[in-house]
Amino acid sequence: MLEPAHSIIRLCGGFEAVAKMTGRSEIRVRRWTYTKEKGGTGGLIPTDCQEPLLLAAQERGIPLKPEHFFPGLKAAS
Repeated sequence: MLEPAHSIIRLCGGFEAVAKMTGRSEIRVRRWTYTKEKGGTGGLIPTDCQEPLLLAAQERGIPLKPEHFFPGLKAAS
């Protein structure tokens, strides 16, 4: 499975949980972990799902942070 989608989905409780949190189908969420060649997003979570996912995670006490979506970026000092 591709990153960062795999780690975020695992942190949030799996495909079904993330589907409920974002209002997307479970199949659509699974595609986030597929390569682009196989019809997926290459491990990226669509931008229109990021904020709803962050808000839903916060409501559920899940320690999801914006940094999880962009693991290659370093925090500003």
